[in-house]
Amino acid sequence: MTQTTRDILVAGLRNAHAMEIQARELMERQAERLTEYPEVMAKAKEHLAETEEQIRRIDRCLEACGESNSPVKDTAQSLAANLTALGHSMADDEILKNTFANNAFENYEIAAYRSLLTLCDHAGLPGVRGTLEKSLAEEERMAGWVAANVEKITADYLAHTEPMMSPAQ
Repeated sequence: MTQTTRDILVAGLRNAHAMEIQARELMERQAERLTEYPEVMAKAKEHLAETEEQIRRIDRCLEACGESNSPVKDTAQSLAANLTALGHSMADDEILKNTFANNAFENYEIAAYRSLLTLCDHAGLPGVRGTLEKSLAEEERMAGWVAANVEKITADYLAHTEPMMSPAQ
């Protein structure tokens, strides 16, 4: 069976939908535990709202192709996100692990959207482009914020941790 560019685009859109479901689950779990980091919590909640809109955008792109999301992929990614969040929650340096993971995940999303943009042009669906470009811009902003704040988040973590540490440590 020969795959067309449109088929590849649809598979990519389904994957992106599942990716955003995973992002949503991760941010929801992280936001629940960020009380000591109000700036990070605020940014996570802001990006969570963007992620909800990104999911709706991908749904519209799939509808434009006469397709729908993959419940199996969405469920698998949701489970993976919750397991990741659970694993990080057991670490003393949870905020750092989340920051590193968020940095990697945002860049993963950027690559996925750039790939989808190339596919929509080749599939003859340029009308999908504007929708995906909005999501790409949001992911680029979030990735920039995370990258620009790694040092600050690390310093904040130290400030929360140092009072609990003994001088010998």
